[in-house]
Amino acid sequence: MKKALVSIAMGCALVVSAGAYAAGDMSNMDMSGGAKQSEDAKNSMSHGEIKKVDAANGKLTIKHGPLENLGMEAMTMVFKVKDPAMLSQVKVGDKIDFVAEEVNGALTVTKLQKQ
Repeated sequence: MKKALVSIAMGCALVVSAGAYAAGDMSNMDMSGGAKQSEDAKNSMSHGEIKKVDAANGKLTIKHGPLENLGMEAMTMVFKVKDPAMLSQVKVGDKIDFVAEEVNGALTVTKLQKQ
């Protein structure tokens, strides 16, 4: 009986000490659930080169590097533009920084600036 009580007491002590160790000092941990990281990724600019300007359809063909906010690798693809005025800011061959997002099911350039 004495051995059983000692074993139970030791087990409880281990559980309590493990919990206290796991809790530790968490003051320097980011507890936002990744919200800040995903917001940074959303606003981070990607780099690309204009391959085609399609003013009639409000689209740009861009050869781009990785689009981290969309989980896409580097490739060349067509994007809609959020603001048609963006089309007059660039021409074929221009190097750009841009943000693309999925808007109503279509990949759309929401921010654009020439390098």
